[in-house]
Amino acid sequence: MPDLPLEIVPVRNYGRWAAAAASVAALVGVIGSLAKNDNLRWDVVGDYLFADLVFDGLATTLWLTAAAMLLGLGLGTLVAVMRLSSSPVLYGLANLFVWVFRGTPLLVQIIFWGYAAALYSQVKIGIPLTEVTFFQADTNSLLTPAVAALLALGLNEAAYASEIVRAGIQSVDPGQAEAAHSLGMRPALTMRRIVLPQAMRVIIPPMGNETINMLKMTALVSVISANDLMSNIQAVYAQNYQVIPMLVVASLWYLGLVTLLGIPQAWLERRYGRGTVRGSGASPLRRLLGTAGAGRAPGRKNDKERNR
Repeated sequence: MPDLPLEIVPVRNYGRWAAAAASVAALVGVIGSLAKNDNLRWDVVGDYLFADLVFDGLATTLWLTAAAMLLGLGLGTLVAVMRLSSSPVLYGLANLFVWVFRGTPLLVQIIFWGYAAALYSQVKIGIPLTEVTFFQADTNSLLTPAVAALLALGLNEAAYASEIVRAGIQSVDPGQAEAAHSLGMRPALTMRRIVLPQAMRVIIPPMGNETINMLKMTALVSVISANDLMSNIQAVYAQNYQVIPMLVVASLWYLGLVTLLGIPQAWLERRYGRGTVRGSGASPLRRLLGTAGAGRAPGRKNDKERNR
């Protein structure tokens, strides 16, 4: 008697469908309540959503995010290499940097840099213990609110980025570096060409989250009036007293920017996650839309293909 192919019947997940229905009902209820709430003043939201002052604040927020991440990533990579160094001096200085900037709140650091003139009225660069001065400037003119915000955000990010980069470097097999050294490659070239490209698979996901978090953390610089999005929003509701509608305007813009940042992050994670479980799995949304086959790992066959 020939073997008949077995029909595979998927398991009925009634509890999962019930939970999904309850979640959708709750979401619809919340959205309907907000839409019909007259106290939310959607007319005010519409008036200020595309106002010039909002776009001016967005420009400051975006360049602060980009510049702070570049500063944090560059300095963080240097600090990570110092922490992995065999030199006790470099290792100690790197640990001290991480201890200070990771151990104090970001808000405190922003206020400190914003009022640094209270500690040093003049910034001087010269030879210590002598009268020789190469550069001198007034602290208030040098550390504007934007520069103070950049220093606070960038240095704080460098402390966290150094830990992410260090974890990525340590995830690479030491044999890779040893093989590169046996071929005559210098340590700096080995780090740049061999170790860091392999470490990107571990570095990219948390670094993408740090970028998104940095975008939102720029709202804290409003305490020193850095003219970012949140600073301009606060200036408006201090005059018209429409606090909630103006906060809705800020929230909508932050949500939109975070959504846009999530697109390149997902692409980078897929690119550097190729050949791993994380890079080959299909998301629940793709399975729901019937495109799970596009996300299947190469070489993996379904039940019908195996029965042929």
